[in-house]
Amino acid sequence: MTADFQRPSRRSVLAAAGGVAAVGAAGLTAAPAVAAPGHGAAAPALPVGAVLPGDERYADLTVGLNQRWTASPDRVHLVSTTEQVVAVVGEAAARGRRVSVRSGGHCYEDFVYHPDVDVVVDLSEMNRVYFDEKRRAFAVEPGATLGDVYDRLYRGWGVTVPGGMCYSVGAGGHVAGGGWGLLCRRDGLIVDHLYAVEVVTVDRAGRARAVVATREDTGPLRELWWAHTGGGGGSFGIVTRYWFRTPGATGTSPSGLLPRPPAEVVVSSLSWPWAKLTKAEFTTLVRNFGTWHEAHSAPGDNGGLVSLLNLNHVSSGSIGLLTQVTGDTPDAEGALRIYLDQVLRGVSLPPEKPEENTSAHGPLANFYQPKRWSWLKATHYLGTSNQVMTNPVLRGDEKSAYHRRGYTDRQIAVLWQHLRSDRLDNPMAQVVMSSYGAQVNAVDPAATAQAHRDSVFKVLYQTNWTEKEDDAVNLAWLRGLYQETYEDKGGVPVPDGQTSGCFVNYCDIDLGDARYNTSSVAWHDLYWGENYPRLQRAKAYFDPTNFYRHGQSVRLP
Repeated sequence: MTADFQRPSRRSVLAAAGGVAAVGAAGLTAAPAVAAPGHGAAAPALPVGAVLPGDERYADLTVGLNQRWTASPDRVHLVSTTEQVVAVVGEAAARGRRVSVRSGGHCYEDFVYHPDVDVVVDLSEMNRVYFDEKRRAFAVEPGATLGDVYDRLYRGWGVTVPGGMCYSVGAGGHVAGGGWGLLCRRDGLIVDHLYAVEVVTVDRAGRARAVVATREDTGPLRELWWAHTGGGGGSFGIVTRYWFRTPGATGTSPSGLLPRPPAEVVVSSLSWPWAKLTKAEFTTLVRNFGTWHEAHSAPGDNGGLVSLLNLNHVSSGSIGLLTQVTGDTPDAEGALRIYLDQVLRGVSLPPEKPEENTSAHGPLANFYQPKRWSWLKATHYLGTSNQVMTNPVLRGDEKSAYHRRGYTDRQIAVLWQHLRSDRLDNPMAQVVMSSYGAQVNAVDPAATAQAHRDSVFKVLYQTNWTEKEDDAVNLAWLRGLYQETYEDKGGVPVPDGQTSGCFVNYCDIDLGDARYNTSSVAWHDLYWGENYPRLQRAKAYFDPTNFYRHGQSVRLP
């Protein structure tokens, strides 16, 4: 599809940073508070004075969740309004300073905290969630964490968006990358409900503007909206607001404009001690998981069921299977039993009583008997029970793959070998196979920038650790596991009959390194496939000087 790129209308431009006179040597003066559409007066704007080296806050504001990445920028700006972002970006562009942006701080690579960055724009104070009557959509600012988004949407209006599990992830990067979550098989991806986006862009003359683009627009504005439905963060501008409304939703009542979550969910969590798990049973379990998802990936097929097979390193003591079935599924408990019967066929059942499983650990150690919980309770519980949330001061590395078909027996043998390797002693090393497909696959690959619309499950390969001296052994383990799993494809999950590429939100700089990717498929095609040229055209129009850039940002044509 070739976009008709014309100049945005005057009404689409909300603000422009024309003068830098308000910028002092130590930072910017406070911007005036303005009215948010449909929300009355905005909260008082915070001062935009820069946090400089030497400030006691500086160290905490120059490192993200992944402690491997730190930066030494000239300044960090804690902003609270779109106008402040425009002013900060305009000043940086006028002075030729490189900018990066943080919302929740969960970026896996050094795209935010990089040695070359001069100015960090911290959006954590832009965290409002409200209903915008004018746009008939829910506004979410980029600094709002997913946990707060779910709470505010549900408590206020009884609705939700199908985003990720981890409660502390910021909406800013999560949405732009096409985030997924436990409701994806029922409701699709979070970007499938994105109505509009507000973005601070920089034109060829270095002028910063805030532009609103909606899915109803045509020409370049439509392309800017589309680029934020999976194109990743840090390529086109700084998102200062998202609006959500499900396509086809009618009426003016907010409670009818987004999906309503199920009142209850049924949760099952099983774990098998490594000490009692044979290679044959491990192989059968992994194979069965893939086979079930191959057979049930069509839209509407078991859409209320999502399952995660957590293949933890042997040093953790066990592996686990977490499954959630929405309570609005007909005979939800029966659907769960059928699923478990098929996935566990040929595999010994785990100990029925948690105390009999001495390797089980953590709050989700063993729900042998499924629990029926309210959706909100389960969302809170599952969102705070993963290893990142229980040990937030971490170093880490991650890789990903989308699978159209399950693992081969050779690949399962590779998983077995590396997960049982005695070269690593790290209970936080794991491979996580997660349900995908169903309603996700109801959307055409070109309808959003998120091109992976025919996969059946997604895989996260990851290891987290705490000490710098453990970097080498963890990176070597993860790289070896990943390369050997896909060695017949050039070390990466190239698009073919079995795999379809990688998830941009699990960004992996190794994909662009010839030492680790020996295939003929470039990193950007692993993320975006045939959608990449269209992303490049949007980049050329809205960021013609490549002002916004990082190690895997969309490149100019």
